[in-house]
Amino acid sequence: MNAKVRIIGGGPAGLMAAEAARAAGAEVDVYDRMGSVGRKFLIAGKGGLNLTHSDPFEVFVARYAGRAHELARWLRAFDADALREWARGLGVETFVGSSGRVFPMDLKAAPLLRGWVRRLRADGVRFHVNREWRGWSAAGALRFAGADGVEHDVDADAVVLALGGGSWQVLGSDGRWVSLLERHGVDVAPLAPANCGFDVAWSEHFATRHAGRPLKPVVLEWRRADGAIERRQGEFVISANGVEGSLIYAFGAQLRDAITEYGTAQIHLDLAPGRDVERLARDLARPRGSRSLSEHWRRQADIEGVKAGLLHEVLARNECDDAMRVAATIKSLPLTLLRPRPLDEAISTAGGVRFDALDDRLMLHKMPGVFCAGEMVDWEAPTGGYLLTACFASGRIAGRAAAEWVRSASGTPA
Repeated sequence: MNAKVRIIGGGPAGLMAAEAARAAGAEVDVYDRMGSVGRKFLIAGKGGLNLTHSDPFEVFVARYAGRAHELARWLRAFDADALREWARGLGVETFVGSSGRVFPMDLKAAPLLRGWVRRLRADGVRFHVNREWRGWSAAGALRFAGADGVEHDVDADAVVLALGGGSWQVLGSDGRWVSLLERHGVDVAPLAPANCGFDVAWSEHFATRHAGRPLKPVVLEWRRADGAIERRQGEFVISANGVEGSLIYAFGAQLRDAITEYGTAQIHLDLAPGRDVERLARDLARPRGSRSLSEHWRRQADIEGVKAGLLHEVLARNECDDAMRVAATIKSLPLTLLRPRPLDEAISTAGGVRFDALDDRLMLHKMPGVFCAGEMVDWEAPTGGYLLTACFASGRIAGRAAAEWVRSASGTPA
């Protein structure tokens, strides 16, 4: 008899687990709380599906910071090149953008997802939507509730949990699984926002005038706990509540951890990359005559709009005519971040099932036959294709391992 592997969660990790388990000969059923699978995947690809990244392997792995060692093992089995080849097998060609990010040629997520689900169905994978997982029955069966709230139990030889984190709850990742696993003694690190914005105490005038405006180009400077300074150039967006966007996300884990430890985190912004402070001070010291201060800053320092607004946020009125003071602030404008935005607003989630709770096959030590994959495991990564790649890779490992574990437990030869 074929192994019955049940996959709970129909995102990239769950669907890849289904593909791998089916390829290993298991009977596979996928369950999802939403009315269709891949909801978050589709939304993430709305502005252009960033599937993976073209970084060399060692650079790619380093993006996972404190979990680089564990994630390297996943990626050695299924890396960015393997993911691009897999997409090609679905008829989706990819290209490398100017930033090194990898996209489908049409930039869309929907054709890839449709082709993938179609192929999975043709291979015998069964899908069950509008099924909310509620844990296990007293007899050890999986318990689901349908859209009508009626519960029913499902037997399984092995289970792959690919339930996501706790962000974007409206798309299915609500984090309810945490308490279900903790009841069985599974060690779960608290969920926290990753790739998220941060609150800043803007004045009402600044927030009203500049919310939604991009800030570019700009260099963000961050002083680490060991005193080392990290600098990176990029862009981000001013929001009504604070700051968000790719440059902020690149430092997000460090900023979040600093706020947890110290209450706030301070960054510094260089609003004029490529211009030194002495040159700025000389230019700003030129007489402005009848020109307004704003026009003077625009002409002499190319500072206008949101950048000028930021200067007014941190400088006192009497400091705005001090050329050296203004120049120094342009080159190192302090910004205090108060707190991360709420978890549900975050692009992704930190925390989750700790690696110590899992073996190398991603099976829970305390629950033999139960495997975990994707964002619900305790790792995080910046945007840029790294999140998706690791979800795919972990799903492939967990799905294959689930099918193999059943065969091993039953004594069925491979």
